[in-house]
Amino acid sequence: MKAIQLQEPGKFRRIDVPDAPQPGAGEALVRVHRVGICGSDYGGYLGKMPFYSYPRVPGHELGVEVLAAGDGVTNVSPGDRCSVEPYMNCGECHPCLRGSGNCCETLKVLGVMTDGGLRERFIVPARKLHKSTKLSFDQLALVETLAIGCHAVNRGNPKKGDDVLVIGAGPIGLSAIEFVKLSGARIIVLDLNRQRLDFCKQVMGVDETVLLDGGEMDEIKRLTNGSMAQVVIDATGSHLSMANALGFCAFTGRLVYVGITQQEVVFQHAPVMHRRELSMFASRNALPEDFSRIIRLIEDGSIDTRPWITHHADFDDMIEVFPEWLKPESGVIKAVVSVSS
Repeated sequence: MKAIQLQEPGKFRRIDVPDAPQPGAGEALVRVHRVGICGSDYGGYLGKMPFYSYPRVPGHELGVEVLAAGDGVTNVSPGDRCSVEPYMNCGECHPCLRGSGNCCETLKVLGVMTDGGLRERFIVPARKLHKSTKLSFDQLALVETLAIGCHAVNRGNPKKGDDVLVIGAGPIGLSAIEFVKLSGARIIVLDLNRQRLDFCKQVMGVDETVLLDGGEMDEIKRLTNGSMAQVVIDATGSHLSMANALGFCAFTGRLVYVGITQQEVVFQHAPVMHRRELSMFASRNALPEDFSRIIRLIEDGSIDTRPWITHHADFDDMIEVFPEWLKPESGVIKAVVSVSS
């Protein structure tokens, strides 16, 4: 069975792996049709993803088809099209028992800490499958990216009329924008890439965009009438951006870190965080209900996925084209790999 393995940073290879077995109790055998490429995949390729282990079959943004279901499986049947919730949690540790399986103490994320979807077929716990009778495999592969943004926005809890600043207009920042829009808050997006800001304004309907060029603090102060943003979501993964993000927060504001860095984040406590009584949140992965909600929102047209996928590749071409997707001039918003037709 064909698969693509990231052997070490910067080195993909095509490999053959044993065919998937028949599913056991509570499991499903799935055929992978689409794999979305996300920041974790780019970070793994560059050696900058702290949770990544090598060698690894990447791929956790998945649109799959159920081929067979094991004993006791009632939520899916052969032929169902599904998105995969790729967070393999134990169900028994403290966070799992509190309903936070996204933060399981022994969490294994498909394509990051355990082999993912850049292979033809594999076994997955059936409870991790979220089916749709309406969505395409491309759309199903986008659900996980959207879920990351959904959870981050839930952590920040913006209200109608709040000013929300999203820092970083990559796929995770864009997914956060979708859910800020649904909250009724006003959106400001900050990025250093003019092309991505234009996409936010022209395609995503963002209220205001700000280019990171040295004058961004004054511009955001102007846009918020001097108050700054009640919620700031940093989706960059840059330790420098994460350190500076506190300065964009209003008094009593909330800062959400959804990007990941391996470096220290340093900021002044007393003059900024303590004086303004800021609240700081981490946002990790997403929850099962986020997947169900997103599928409904795409199905009913509340989220339009058509602008998202800008680049496609067939399985056999992915290794060659992947480095091009890392270049800002490529204009990639979301790349998707077709594993099966």
